[in-house]
Amino acid sequence: MGIVKISDLMHENLRVAGNALSRSINAQAEHWMRVGMLTELYPELNHREICQLLIRAELAGGLDISVAAAASSGKPAPSSPGQH
Repeated sequence: MGIVKISDLMHENLRVAGNALSRSINAQAEHWMRVGMLTELYPELNHREICQLLIRAELAGGLDISVAAAASSGKPAPSSPGQH
């Protein structure tokens, strides 16, 4: 875990969106980062499809960037320690 510095305006945007969607500021920031990351990995997907991808990833144990990146490139992903 680390600290990410953001502008006061972005912090306020996170607060407002988080309150509207019943998320903490940190949870809202993490949601936007996941959506942004997947948008860059899968530019052909729309928001609905990205949300579906996030749900499938959660059901499979969580979002792993190495798996998502490998899937978008068509290359096999390296195995994570402790996962089969």
